[in-house]
Amino acid sequence: MRKYNNPLFSTLLERKPLLRVPLLLFFIALFSTSEAAVAPPPSPSPPSIDAKGYVLLDAYSGAILAQKNADMRVAPASLTKMMTSYVVFAELRAGNIALDEEVLISEKAWRTSGSRTYVEVDTRVPVQALLNGIIIQSGNDASVALAEHIAGDESAFVQRMNQEAKRLGLEDSHFMNSSGLPMANHYSTARDMALLGATLAKDFPELYKIHAIKSYEYNNIEQYNRNKLLWRDESVDGIKTGYTKAAGYCLVASAQRGDMRLVSVVMGANSTKSRAKATQSLLNYGFRYFKTRKLYDQGVSLATVRVWKGDTDNTAVGLAEPLYITAPSEQFGQMNANIEFNTKITAPVAVGDIQGTLRITLGEEETLLDERPIISLQSVSEGDLWRRVLDGIKMYFQ
Repeated sequence: MRKYNNPLFSTLLERKPLLRVPLLLFFIALFSTSEAAVAPPPSPSPPSIDAKGYVLLDAYSGAILAQKNADMRVAPASLTKMMTSYVVFAELRAGNIALDEEVLISEKAWRTSGSRTYVEVDTRVPVQALLNGIIIQSGNDASVALAEHIAGDESAFVQRMNQEAKRLGLEDSHFMNSSGLPMANHYSTARDMALLGATLAKDFPELYKIHAIKSYEYNNIEQYNRNKLLWRDESVDGIKTGYTKAAGYCLVASAQRGDMRLVSVVMGANSTKSRAKATQSLLNYGFRYFKTRKLYDQGVSLATVRVWKGDTDNTAVGLAEPLYITAPSEQFGQMNANIEFNTKITAPVAVGDIQGTLRITLGEEETLLDERPIISLQSVSEGDLWRRVLDGIKMYFQ
């Protein structure tokens, strides 16, 4: 492997490797805006949280900033409706249903127990109103009605929920219904719920905004969002509450402050008050002591790599996705980026072929923060016979 070592925050440039230049400019801009910069205090331990489990996740980098029993399988209660909403959002984006489309309410949906949107059997209700009922009021009846409308019956819809969960990498989640009512083999984890919350905001930014609505009226009944943090913290814009006797009081919340979005999951708190307090403590901790920065964008050339036996000698390489890093504020000046290329890359080369690895490390100990595959951004065709023979000779003597 050939290595390109690149200090992220260095004022010396002996040479001009492509990988070094953009990060140098980024961190100079970040750390030299004040003549007398004061180093931030070291990050303390996470706050004490009275709950069965919790996770604090950065939505852009995927970094876990705090956790307790993150992978413990528990009853998710109405947090289930996040996956229900995800499937509905996907159907809307695909054009299979529309927000103004009317849904016939079945007797099963009408009779569903628990929290309700107060839809009436044999009436027709727009998809938009049912979505409001699911997300804002946590209506079990609305969940069943939309599930039946989309998939024919709730069990078929639940199969779709589990397929999406698997595709999204929710490794410890399995759903048995669309509402979150207690059933055997219906479970999730704090980690999976955090990932799902971040994915909802990322994949469906416009529809996600429904989660921030504080109240709505249906059938002459004013119904209020059960996420009380929407009234207390203007940076909070979602996502979902939940409660059953088995699950306890649960809350998935997301907040955006500046360029940083955090997702907090609290599972198994002992009251609505304690879940809100725990969530606020986690969010404040994350925003106070951590920062998230985009180090590289997707499709931007980070370096060039030698290609043998091709119709050209080099190809640009970069990342398939943006690279975000979340770390304690004081650590950004101690990071390094290392790119390792595969040895002796030969044509043909296609766009997207993996050519090496980019690693972001911390300090002299080189603690690994993240690593990503480096891909070809340009294709290289096989060269003519003369170039192939000549490069073959050169490769032999290298």
